[in-house]
Amino acid sequence: MRYRFNEFEFDSTSLVLKKNGQALAIRHNEAKVLKLLIEQPDNVFSKEDILSHVWQDKVVSEQAVFQNISHLRSLFGNQAIKTFSKRGYQWQLNVDAIHVDTRNARSPESVQSVISANIAPQQVNLSVKAKIKNYRLIIALASLMIFIIAVINLMALHPQKEKSAVISIAYVPISNQHEAKFVRLDDNEHFDFTELPQLNAENFQASVELQYPLLAEAHPLVLSGFIRRYNKKTYLDFILKGPFSEWQGQISGEDQQAVLNQLQLHLQQSVIYDLLNKVQAPELKQANLSIAHQQAPNDVIILSQLISTYIMLGELDKAMVMANKLENTSVELNNEQYVGNALLFQSEVLTRKALFELSANKLDSAIVQFKNINDLTRQADAWFAQSWIDHNQADYQAIKASLLKSAQLAFDAQDKQRELSALTYLSVLAYKNHQEDDKYLYLRQAENKMKAYQLPSYHFAIVPYHYAIFAKSPKDKAPHYKQVLALAALTPDFWAAQNSRQQLMEYYISENRLTEAQALISGVTKDNAQNSYLKTLLAQAQQNEEAFVSYAQRTFEQAELAGNITLSLDMALLMCSTKSTQVNYDFYFQYIDKKSTAYWRRNNAEKLLALKI
Repeated sequence: MRYRFNEFEFDSTSLVLKKNGQALAIRHNEAKVLKLLIEQPDNVFSKEDILSHVWQDKVVSEQAVFQNISHLRSLFGNQAIKTFSKRGYQWQLNVDAIHVDTRNARSPESVQSVISANIAPQQVNLSVKAKIKNYRLIIALASLMIFIIAVINLMALHPQKEKSAVISIAYVPISNQHEAKFVRLDDNEHFDFTELPQLNAENFQASVELQYPLLAEAHPLVLSGFIRRYNKKTYLDFILKGPFSEWQGQISGEDQQAVLNQLQLHLQQSVIYDLLNKVQAPELKQANLSIAHQQAPNDVIILSQLISTYIMLGELDKAMVMANKLENTSVELNNEQYVGNALLFQSEVLTRKALFELSANKLDSAIVQFKNINDLTRQADAWFAQSWIDHNQADYQAIKASLLKSAQLAFDAQDKQRELSALTYLSVLAYKNHQEDDKYLYLRQAENKMKAYQLPSYHFAIVPYHYAIFAKSPKDKAPHYKQVLALAALTPDFWAAQNSRQQLMEYYISENRLTEAQALISGVTKDNAQNSYLKTLLAQAQQNEEAFVSYAQRTFEQAELAGNITLSLDMALLMCSTKSTQVNYDFYFQYIDKKSTAYWRRNNAEKLLALKI
């Protein structure tokens, strides 16, 4: 049976999904969930029903259902599948069922049923059975021949089909910092490259929040990078930007052509585009990266991405094991760049475990590696990381020295983003350490740098955002948050704008200024966890229980899928705090018990105590 809805067509037998006639990549279990929902659109299927039908006797958590439903909604829209609290999920879109025409063909089973209808069972002799058997064989052979002929004709009509494996990437001409020229990429059997000559790598990376959305529809994948040469070796830093994520790494080789060849070889791996082109929950991302690492154990970029994912998941012991593996692999490959990167990862894990002295030792070793290859950018990262260790040891002078060193190294590397991050972070840590003069001094320095670099306006939004941090009361903070939103009007998803919108929403609700709270989200169109959270808060303030539960469940699912564990926990706690009869309290209690970190529990100690969690 085939089903058509909107621009989609789904074959429930082959589990193939097409959009405007083009097959879409969809995981097998997602297709099975879609089959279940679309074949019985009048039914509401509980999580248990879906687990039973799709995963059968396999032991799988309910989270698998949430993730698959969320993936399907991302394809078809939120309105395609409705959540009924405490009941389950139901298909909502109008569907046209297409029956395969069988009037001119009979299956072997239908032939046998005709024979059986005219001859009593006891009259069916061996010769008749043999004829049926031969008939089945003829039908099978005829079907095989028809299939082979169809395939041959299809190949003849569409000889270009082999080109479907070509990967289309737009690229900003790669900057060669030492030869004052740009590197261009030629098409080949694996890649279709489109140059974006109106951009340069430095400006693109400094304005990516503004530039990428303008390019994304025509060019969803955009590559940029920098090439430098030191001590007879060539180094490439690259970033591949996609709709849902970005992929970055460093490559070294004897000359420019060698690193470009390595880059193209690396970029042929399908795992990269799975991560860039669709949202993946951290657990799924970790599983995919683990498989990719097994297939390419010496690809240090994939291994680095796997370590980052383990850290995101809070699996610090596994992250440390993989970071040690990265160091050993990089030593064997004589790759000093990734020996240093491995040491940075090890330091990050040790810092998260509050083992600050060991972490500082790793940073010292990393800096030595990066000095050997004159990598100023990663040296800046190491000194930035050192500042947090200094902060935990309550040594403000050390903090200041570390971050000023980081800013200077970033300036020498012409890395505007890192330079500004070091200065604004120094302003915040000065505030945390009660250094009243320095908190304004370094924030003004950052603002002056932004003006000198002629950066887009959303960068300047960071300045009022920090003034809001310094303000003492929510009322005093509000004007600064408004200024952030004004400066980031063209980039509403910029992190400072998102955080400011949330802070204003909470303030307006606390003051019962619901009209102003509504205005905050009236112009917000992007469907993400942060925006769904704002709608959840407003629905709760408006005492709209049905909307509250719907938005809260949506926020929880989106936060889980995006790997935003803190927001997922916040939503679980909010759901446990409400008295709605539509909330499955047991699930959210168990989620908090399983996923909460010590840091999160400390910040929510009073609420957890009140709920006896």
